[in-house]
Amino acid sequence: MKAQEANFDGLVGPTHGYSGLSFGNVASQTNAARVANPRSAAKQGLRKMKALADLGFLQGVLPPHERPSVRLLRSLGFSGSDHQMIVQAAAQAPELLAAASSASSMWVANAATVSPSPDTPDARVHFTPANLSSKLHRAIEAPTTARILRAVFADPRHFAFHEPLAGAPALGDEGAANHTRFCAEYGAAGVEFFVYGRSEYKGGAQPVRFPARQTREASAAVARLHGLRADATVLAQQHPEVIDAGVFHNDVIAVGNRDVLFCHQDAFLEQQAVYAELRDKTARLGARLRVIEVPRSAVSVQDAVSSYLFNSQLLTGADGKTVLVVPKECRDNPRVGAYLDTLTAPAGGIDEVLVFDLRESMRNGGGPACLRLRVALNEAERAAVNPLIWINDTRFAALDAWIDRHYRDRLTDADLADPALLDESRTALDQLTGILGLGSVYEFQTERQTHGAADTWGNTSTKGGRAYHAD
Repeated sequence: MKAQEANFDGLVGPTHGYSGLSFGNVASQTNAARVANPRSAAKQGLRKMKALADLGFLQGVLPPHERPSVRLLRSLGFSGSDHQMIVQAAAQAPELLAAASSASSMWVANAATVSPSPDTPDARVHFTPANLSSKLHRAIEAPTTARILRAVFADPRHFAFHEPLAGAPALGDEGAANHTRFCAEYGAAGVEFFVYGRSEYKGGAQPVRFPARQTREASAAVARLHGLRADATVLAQQHPEVIDAGVFHNDVIAVGNRDVLFCHQDAFLEQQAVYAELRDKTARLGARLRVIEVPRSAVSVQDAVSSYLFNSQLLTGADGKTVLVVPKECRDNPRVGAYLDTLTAPAGGIDEVLVFDLRESMRNGGGPACLRLRVALNEAERAAVNPLIWINDTRFAALDAWIDRHYRDRLTDADLADPALLDESRTALDQLTGILGLGSVYEFQTERQTHGAADTWGNTSTKGGRAYHAD
């Protein structure tokens, strides 16, 4: 059965801002306290989705999470109504309010690890939402991520879901940002490639400046949960020195697709051995792996991190051509721009380079690859996906107008103290679930159904002994 790779991009949420929450992410820390433009951020991402859909790529959209997370605030000891908790957090612990308000769920490369049906024993697509346990603002995402993915991929005949791994240091899991797959065709069995930063129990080299977020134990556990064969799975360690240079996920230093691995010379420990294992295992499945290794003499690790050359999307068009989707920062960097020209030269390995302005996301350390979750689907599986999440002219127009109605064009850390931002976000998300046909995937929606509707989000009636939003 013919299969295609679909890209499901995360839509940037209404609370997009720059709070510098991600230690180890150079861009996030460098741009802390800048003024953000949530409306522009959402439109930049949406326009990338539409452009790729117009080129014939299978493109879907995933909604943002509810932010600020009042569940997190309540669990941290703040009390009263939702509005009151926001005011308390702003006064007592603004760093916790910033974590509760982060729009980081837009980087859905971290949402889950996905194994397509040709690789799994029950011939279903398997999902394991990532626990993202290394960062507070991301560790709160898994429950909503799971509900959203189950609403999009709802048919149990085709899709299987696993619980996130326990949120312990030994099982730090950052999802598909550290996972890729090599195959001859999307519908054929492939080799799944997991990259980790450290091992909790086996020891070995580790970074010293920044933490390694993905563990070997987590990668191996996901492979077991998905039933992957040992002879079609490769685990490799990210080079600790590049982690210390700001490569917090593998997708900042390498990207793969079908039979191509595009990576930096310093991406992995024992790099030649990694290549040899990948070539051997892919060859057994009828694929011939092509490695495009970028030498440090052409692009330094620092240039790779600042430009996000490897946080690009590597796509295969309907005509079989290899397309690289990069952020505008790659062209702005003279050395990276010059290298891109060699890629599209004869024997360069890439047929076309597409450049997008994603500056709002990039300033927080998220490029084209961060914004998308890849899912290979055969025709029956594609037909079983919620049809309203596919980007087309109608969906684009509806989402573009929705952003105009609900998003601010300026947001600072000080604005997070405004309880009205929660109300605006909930109103927007309530409408978005209708546009995308998702049902009640947010907690405020199910609470409202259970405990009573509100005339405004900040003035909810009391039922069942609990007042949810009344000030």
